[in-house]
Amino acid sequence: MKSVRRIQTPYAGISLQDYWIEKNRLQYELLRIQQDIVSKKRKLVITFDGRDAAGKGATIKRFVENLMPKNYRVIELGVPTKKESKRWFLRYEKLMPKPGEIVFFDRSWYNRALIEPTMGYCTKGQYRYFMSKVLDWEHNLLDQQIDLVKFYLSVDSKTQLIRFNDRINDPFKYWKLSPTDLQARKKWDTFTKYKEQMLVHTSSERSPWVTVNSNSKIEARLTCMLHVVRLFGKTKFTPLTGQDVYKNYSIEIDGVPFKGLSAQQFAVLTELKDANSVFSKER
Repeated sequence: MKSVRRIQTPYAGISLQDYWIEKNRLQYELLRIQQDIVSKKRKLVITFDGRDAAGKGATIKRFVENLMPKNYRVIELGVPTKKESKRWFLRYEKLMPKPGEIVFFDRSWYNRALIEPTMGYCTKGQYRYFMSKVLDWEHNLLDQQIDLVKFYLSVDSKTQLIRFNDRINDPFKYWKLSPTDLQARKKWDTFTKYKEQMLVHTSSERSPWVTVNSNSKIEARLTCMLHVVRLFGKTKFTPLTGQDVYKNYSIEIDGVPFKGLSAQQFAVLTELKDANSVFSKER
């Protein structure tokens, strides 16, 4: 899975106050990107896939909060018709952005690689066909000058259960939980198998998967927005925390080198090294 980009968040443990500040900073940059897309008549697609309650819709909501409404669309499709199920790619081709537009997909064509085979909503033949054709189809979109960003939001079982319970007990959110969500949860391992196959076989250098841990909603939202800002923004953007999510660190402990570390990994090993140093002096 060399082409899969697992984004290490620079926002771990961010306070709610700093979250609001950083969200506004990133939304301003996203608006500038949208203005550039409109003026140059470019086309951008951003997809969000993942398990139920991974935070896909909420993340999109923060993306579009301050964008120009006439120049973006949010697509959240329901159950496909028999015709749409047979002509899967055509279903989504019709929804691609017009010049000067951004389209967000709350679940994308990758339903055919995830929830549909998990729940038996498609045939094995339909699944195999999709998996063998999807990258060529996406590369064709890129050849048509459509920019594409594919996010997979990853949530663990415990966090999903907590969010399900929150929805059940919230009078404003109970409608978000469907019987299908509960049935899919029972097939957690089956979904995991299809997810892993998807990441292995449908990520390329031209069309990579970007995976983001979404156990913390606010961290995931900021991390996704930061990724898009860094992909399409004209100026370098430094996170409020001062950490550079793309910077690699290295350290040597007892003669053993550790390279290619994230900021969080570097911080943990630095503490370990300092602790060992203090312990050695005490002895």
